[in-house]
Amino acid sequence: MTEKSSAAGGDLPASLEAAWGLRDRPAKGPKPGLSLERIVAAAVRLAAAEGLGAVSMGRVAKELGASTMSLYRYVSAKDELYVLMQETAFGPPEPLSALESGAGWREALAEWASAQRDRFHAHLWLLRIPVGGPPATPNSLAWWEQGLQALEGSGLDEGDKISVVLLVSNFVRSEAVLMADLTAAVAARGVSPEDVMASYERTLRRLVDPARHPGISRLLESGVFTEPDDPDYEFTFGMERLLDGVEALIRRTAEGSRAPGGDVKSA
Repeated sequence: MTEKSSAAGGDLPASLEAAWGLRDRPAKGPKPGLSLERIVAAAVRLAAAEGLGAVSMGRVAKELGASTMSLYRYVSAKDELYVLMQETAFGPPEPLSALESGAGWREALAEWASAQRDRFHAHLWLLRIPVGGPPATPNSLAWWEQGLQALEGSGLDEGDKISVVLLVSNFVRSEAVLMADLTAAVAARGVSPEDVMASYERTLRRLVDPARHPGISRLLESGVFTEPDDPDYEFTFGMERLLDGVEALIRRTAEGSRAPGGDVKSA
């Protein structure tokens, strides 16, 4: 027998009903103390320790000392479990200090992006979960809302705001995936990042022909490979260039809205 939730409309995917607390829950679990929260927490611990590939219904059940079939009374499939794991691990956003201080959209959006990046770096296994659709869980919508709030007062219309939020989110995720892959590759080789770059430079110097690769040759001669490594440089550089582009869009939008007969909408 199950306890019915009157809020459940029946037209949502099971994973979203579970994330929003709209899912029917077993009145009596097959094992005392078993719950959706315990199942998700065990799966998150397993992913953190061994990677997302280690997570299966059978393995999570073993961690909980329960039968695999008992988990299916709470979670219908592994994909649903992934959604709930992501919701739990990523968590809700912290308040943006830039919004509270009135610093402006650029500072707020940069802080929002950095906060997302920090969450990904704290739980790199999250990057291995395929993107199954637009934000719909409570925490993912909270992050989305905060990104839109960062652009309040920018003068952009709602369509451009969400495009900017998606652009920044995609950049954050892409950069985090790249850095996670590089970090894993370095760890697998048992060497330091500096050793990897030094080895790469030596390889390039053996292979690059100045006549065929003049740009790469100039790069090698510039000494950029021997400069001290700043792990945040590429992220900061990329974000600044993205924000420069958003600033240009905002400026063009404002100029279009002021021009007689301008065809650019203002918010």
